[in-house]
Amino acid sequence: MTTDQPPRAQGPARGTGAASRAVRAQSRSRARRVTVVRAAALLVTLVPLVSLASLALALAAPPASAHPFGPPSTAGISAQGSRISLSWQAEADDWVALGHSLRAFDSPDDDPAFTELTGEQKLQRSKAVHTYLLRHIEVRQAGRACRATVAPLEGLLDQGARFTFDCPEPLVEADVTLSPLTDLNESYRTMLTAEGAATPKQSLFTSAAPTHRLRFTASGDGVRNTVTAVATGTAIAALAALAVPVTRRVRRARQQTTNTPSGSAT
Repeated sequence: MTTDQPPRAQGPARGTGAASRAVRAQSRSRARRVTVVRAAALLVTLVPLVSLASLALALAAPPASAHPFGPPSTAGISAQGSRISLSWQAEADDWVALGHSLRAFDSPDDDPAFTELTGEQKLQRSKAVHTYLLRHIEVRQAGRACRATVAPLEGLLDQGARFTFDCPEPLVEADVTLSPLTDLNESYRTMLTAEGAATPKQSLFTSAAPTHRLRFTASGDGVRNTVTAVATGTAIAALAALAVPVTRRVRRARQQTTNTPSGSAT
């Protein structure tokens, strides 16, 4: 006795194999596309590698326009009689920051040759820079401002800004103010070093303490020279005053000796 068995379904098996092949083909195509995309991304990354590294360094570094958190600006001071000589020196990029804040680098419409000048030359010519320096650097004696003069700003980056202050009297004490750049950033500072016998030898000027008092002692500097000159002049005048009556007495004695007859002596 035979049993009829249903025929095997061949059609669906063939259909399933075709579907599998299609899926594998799509996977291979997708893999190729991913590989191409990755290669393109790698190429884009590698080509400008140096530029991107430079950009990263530039972004990580502080701006070069100024660095108030670096070493302080420096200044030197000396006294001779009633005159003070002072110099103030900043870093080149701090001068640039100051010039930009004062628009010293803006080209005037009536001077086409201005664009050919160096940044240092533009700072030298700027009236705003001169005015700024005189406003932020000053010396007072007993509350009275000493007359300030700023020298031509030649060699500005090497020598700094140079000033002379003429005070009313020979210097014993003076109040010195140094506040340049603190209006741009209050973290700016200036270290002042005194020459000769002035004290203190060094003073740190900040936005919170922009003024310090210096004392110029009479030990070889201008103050002692002034005092010595005055004392010497006074002594000479006193000697001259004493010499006059002595000379008169000598003359009178000579006249009396000459006028006395030789036979009158007893």
